[in-house]
Amino acid sequence: MSHGFAPEVRRAVLAHMNDDHRDDNVLIARAFGPDPAVDTAVMAGFDGDGGEWAVGAEAVALRVPWLGGPITERAEVRREIVALYDEACRRLGVVPRPH
Repeated sequence: MSHGFAPEVRRAVLAHMNDDHRDDNVLIARAFGPDPAVDTAVMAGFDGDGGEWAVGAEAVALRVPWLGGPITERAEVRREIVALYDEACRRLGVVPRPH
């Protein structure tokens, strides 16, 4: 069974991603989802095994496993989202911004 994070951790991470990293959400959706032309995506959830995004106008669910494997700590969430962002940039030929 996947690790579940506390509600306050989920709220904080999702608020941060959807307020401060909207473009990153879209890059991740383009790189890991079936439609490289999507223009909207919001992070909808996450657990110890991966992140979830609602993609496009239809809010199609996209689940992306963490690249480093299962996690259990809040600090690991940031590390794994950054890894997804970096991999998305690599796949799409986008120069990543510094972290």
